[in-house]
Amino acid sequence: MNAPFDYAEAKYAIGQPVSRKEDPVLLRGQGRYTDDINLPGQLYAVMVRSGHAHGIIRGIDTSGATELPGVRAVFTGADLVAAGLGPMPSGAASKNRDGSDMAKPKQPPLTTDKVRFVGDPVAVVVADTWKAARDGAEAVVVDIDPLPAVTDARAAVASGAPLVHDATPGNVILDFQHGEPDKVAEAFARAAHVTRMKILNTRLAVCPMEPRSAIGDYDPANDHWTLRLGCQGTFPMRGLLCGVLHAAPDKVRVLTGNVGGSFGMKSSCYPEYIAILHAARVLGHPVKWRDERSESFLSDSHGRGHDMEQEVALDAEGRILALRVTGYGNIGAYLSNGTVLQPTGNVVKNVISVYATPLQDVQTQAVFTNTSPVGPYRGAGRPESNYYMERLLDTAAREMGIDRIDIRRRNHIRPDQLPWTTPAGTVYDSGDFPTILEEALAAADWDGFAARKRASRARGMLRGIGIGQYLEVTGPPAPEMGGIRFEDDGSVTIITGTLDYGQGHATPFAQVLASRLGIPFERIKLLQGDSDELLAGGGTGGSKSLMASGTAIAEASDLVIENGRKLAAHVLEAAMTDIEFDIGAGGGAFRIAGTDRAIGIMELADRVRDATDLPADLPRSLSVSHVAKSPPFSYPNGCHIAEVEIEPETGVVSVVRYTMVNDFGVIINPLLVEGQAHGGVAQGIGQALMEHVEYDESGQPITGSYMDYALPRATDTLNYEFHSHPVPCKTNVLGAKGCGEAGCAGSMPSVMNAVVDALGEYGIRHIDMPASPRRVWEAIQAARS
Repeated sequence: MNAPFDYAEAKYAIGQPVSRKEDPVLLRGQGRYTDDINLPGQLYAVMVRSGHAHGIIRGIDTSGATELPGVRAVFTGADLVAAGLGPMPSGAASKNRDGSDMAKPKQPPLTTDKVRFVGDPVAVVVADTWKAARDGAEAVVVDIDPLPAVTDARAAVASGAPLVHDATPGNVILDFQHGEPDKVAEAFARAAHVTRMKILNTRLAVCPMEPRSAIGDYDPANDHWTLRLGCQGTFPMRGLLCGVLHAAPDKVRVLTGNVGGSFGMKSSCYPEYIAILHAARVLGHPVKWRDERSESFLSDSHGRGHDMEQEVALDAEGRILALRVTGYGNIGAYLSNGTVLQPTGNVVKNVISVYATPLQDVQTQAVFTNTSPVGPYRGAGRPESNYYMERLLDTAAREMGIDRIDIRRRNHIRPDQLPWTTPAGTVYDSGDFPTILEEALAAADWDGFAARKRASRARGMLRGIGIGQYLEVTGPPAPEMGGIRFEDDGSVTIITGTLDYGQGHATPFAQVLASRLGIPFERIKLLQGDSDELLAGGGTGGSKSLMASGTAIAEASDLVIENGRKLAAHVLEAAMTDIEFDIGAGGGAFRIAGTDRAIGIMELADRVRDATDLPADLPRSLSVSHVAKSPPFSYPNGCHIAEVEIEPETGVVSVVRYTMVNDFGVIINPLLVEGQAHGGVAQGIGQALMEHVEYDESGQPITGSYMDYALPRATDTLNYEFHSHPVPCKTNVLGAKGCGEAGCAGSMPSVMNAVVDALGEYGIRHIDMPASPRRVWEAIQAARS
């Protein structure tokens, strides 16, 4: 094959900041979200939810609802069980430290025996209109004998705590351990210094712009289900639904249009989806359900929610000898949309970060409580694990009298040590962690901070600066589809199983395809939201979409070229061995080697489409359907530096400067990558300074609306200074590393380290997230007294 055309200056080349294909449609209000869809004859569903955090269901009186005008039916958990539906999926299995299986109590789609959190769905009302369904839901009377509730994970494992599931002793779902505890204990025994901390990783509400909604439909003639919803991948969602419906994959179709954010939350199969599918089958009409915003605070899975203790053993020079993490992960009431990975395996993989850590011991328990289930949220264990390490290093540096920059320099894994195998079993293939720190310090003008601090003090303000160096392990590999279809209208469709819920996949995927095949960028479309079109697909999550779909697109492109060489040989009347493919100024073309005879890839697609004389042994088109083995983990990393000002009389914290240097490997589209980093930083700032889901002693949520739950606004963010230091990944064909969750991993530790640095004037050595005005003010008052 001839040397490819240099796309470095091309408008749509890899590395160019191409605007998102979907932006004009979305900005004109022409997006098509689930709630925009209305099917002929559809009915409307409203859920009946528990107002108690814990209690035995003595009865459900639906007569008041069924008598109301417009109400078609009320279905309870017993109805769904009698119809043969359930149980709900309970996530990937894991083993306890003693080798036994983790607890997986069965969960019917709607609870039948007792309620386990405020918002637990107990029935669904279906009516001709949404208002009639809501009136019907309010008329359903659920007789519940309240029981004591437990909302805190540490309290849930205490002797005598209420049992969320009777079949799960001590509320412990998973008693997890990884590492070498005996060797770690020996390292701690000989250490020159040990730093110990207890850090709370606060529970968060996910709060996407688009609340969940869904439309269930059933075709009795073909025994076929269709679910329209916003999710993170139609192929994995179909698999979850098939298990609950006891249906074959070809009997279930999942359709997804535009999705207004998810951050992990919409990846789960929720009870509402099963309830409306059942209603559609029984009533013979499509059934539509949508969450209200206040309802979503209860029904959506939450994020984070860990209570951890961290210890690091160091030698006299401040070098890490061993690391130990123990504690509890609050999983909420159910496993269907709550997961155990975040406080267990993801801590193992991510807490090591960029530092040479010889030994680790992670001992954590995933615990049921009477709260909304806790699932993945942007980073899913990665940001908090980096946060633990960065807080430990800052604290150890202060305790040992070592500069906080120097302690990081002494512990960095150097480029000449790569590949590096960690105690977690991960293998870092690429990176330059020391240089990224130095570049971040220079870009942030670290040496000029003292002058800025004096200027702040002159205005009566405290000022602090904090480092957040991080490394994330991306999501696990899974087979991914890379279909390339040459359409009759002259366009080319990429078909893949990852799913864009705000990331902008259509543009970078098209850039990859254009660079591989020389297809005009504007002719490339993306099909991602129809499970019937997919051979495989892992969905989007874990910052791996470009690596998974990008690899699949690259491999599928090679197959297109092979098809094209065979077809071009026929059209050009040459031997296939003489056909070469290259990309020139006119795009991709097949040519006879050593001659000027050639045919462009798009012209060849047209010729083949209309051909009637193709030999039987030739492919019928250039199109291919390919499933790629997804590449292994990658390790995006970087260093973020934040500066904050604190008004001591009010406790208000403001982020006033923010600088980041990231290594995302080869960057396909820097405009989109920077936008992803900005969003992650904003969410990290939100958790660091304001966001916190709280419950009272009875299990009632006290942060159930935006009157009580604070989100960062535009005034809480600023113009972040973004820099890249890309070191290509060696384990995937594109050299990419993923970027979607990294902003959280850098911002949480950098902002909180800056807050503690500012409060150091009062002798304050730690404050837990969120560093809200009340918490900061109280800490200052306590220190002053």
